[in-house]
Amino acid sequence: MGRRYVSLWFRHLLTDWLTLRQPELKDVPFILVAPEKNRLIVKAANHLTESYGISTGMAAADARAVVPDLKVLDAEPGKAEEILKKAAAWCIRYSPLIAVDADGLLLDITGCTHLWGSEKDYLRSLIKTLITKGYDVRGAMADTVGLAWAVARYGKQKPIITTQEHQQALLTLPPEALRIESETVDLLYKLGFFTVGQLMGHERSALRRRFGNSFLLRLHQALGNVDEPLQYIHPVEAYHVRLPFLEPIRTAEVIEKAINTLLKMMCERLSSEGNGLRKAVLKGYRVDGHLTETVIGTNKPSNNAAHLLKLFALKIPNIEPALGIELFTLDAFKVEEVEHKQENLWLLEGSDESTDALAGLLDRIGNKIGAQNIHRYLPQASYWPERSIKQALSLTDQPEMDWNNGRPRPSLLLKYPQRIEVMALLPDDPPKHFVWKGQKHIIKKADDAERIEPEWWQHADRHKHRDYYMIEDEKGCRYWVFRSGHHQGGDTRWYLHGFFA
Repeated sequence: MGRRYVSLWFRHLLTDWLTLRQPELKDVPFILVAPEKNRLIVKAANHLTESYGISTGMAAADARAVVPDLKVLDAEPGKAEEILKKAAAWCIRYSPLIAVDADGLLLDITGCTHLWGSEKDYLRSLIKTLITKGYDVRGAMADTVGLAWAVARYGKQKPIITTQEHQQALLTLPPEALRIESETVDLLYKLGFFTVGQLMGHERSALRRRFGNSFLLRLHQALGNVDEPLQYIHPVEAYHVRLPFLEPIRTAEVIEKAINTLLKMMCERLSSEGNGLRKAVLKGYRVDGHLTETVIGTNKPSNNAAHLLKLFALKIPNIEPALGIELFTLDAFKVEEVEHKQENLWLLEGSDESTDALAGLLDRIGNKIGAQNIHRYLPQASYWPERSIKQALSLTDQPEMDWNNGRPRPSLLLKYPQRIEVMALLPDDPPKHFVWKGQKHIIKKADDAERIEPEWWQHADRHKHRDYYMIEDEKGCRYWVFRSGHHQGGDTRWYLHGFFA
């Protein structure tokens, strides 16, 4: 069987990666720059910036002259290679042999495509999945690495080149498709060579004298006359440790010692690789053939064995050893990079150390009552109460604005306001009593109304406003109620929206 290769070209790797983490950059022209010979040089530009004619290698000052409102960000050294390595690890599901290229990936797919039905279905699945993940990717398939690389970047024909079409596909490509130096490309154009096909009729010795050995090597690699060795990445080894026992164990004390041993083994590797676990599963294989399973989760990636042991200690009472456990295994199913930080000489409120302490507390509470029962909210730019907050996805999410420190807000806000029946002495007065869920509440105290209006762009609600009252009934319970719309309109309705502590 002949070899088959796929080349993936990430056209905007760095800018796509950054846009995925900062969605607000999606429709903003921006570039990534780095100092070079006392100047800031464009290292990457998003697709919107390139539409203005800005490309890598330009001076940042020239780019700003073309686009005055251009956003300029610092490029992080080595970030492209880091992203590509992670992408290569993900692509292991498509091929076990993957190499990282300068701006893409190279896959040896020999014997893999039949699992997807055909070469066309294989390539479509691979490209479509990467595009869905937010990356602008082009790909091509051919018999050699050189041709796959060339077609992915310069090909205008179909992306899958069969063995019979191999030479013809290469002849129509420009000289730069051979992965040669820019000086050689300029020389070829000056001499009138605009396609690879124009070079094929010349003697090998003449080409070597004029353009050097590297040019001839690249040409023969693309044609398949010379093998091109690739440095493949190694698949990431699963985070798995095991601890067998000569005699089955049953007591909680011994089980805790066994878990501690497993965690030290796991955390030693995690720490050496700069990673921490977010989810771990402990499996106990019992003498009677049954399996016990214990799961813990963390809010931040952790490789602190002592902290993780505290989380497992909460679960030990639920482990049923029966006649004894003869083998424990520990798997870290979700692993993330641990953010490196400098240690402070003293602990400041809001510092990384205090955040770590909070994360540890939440881990213990979450593993006790369930992480789904713990929520964190951040302010959101809206006057409408139910739209003024959003749920944070993680402990590291930061608010984009300050909390509203005006009038008091209820400690419990209902997801949707609930209709109530109200009696008020005057239309603009707070209620004297209200009926909610069939129960009548007599009002003893009430604050003045607070009028809240929606944003002007909320067309469905722009003609309505709400007058909110904080009221207290005869039992001392306090509520947040509002009247919707003007009382003169005849369609005034009252709602209960929250409860105060």
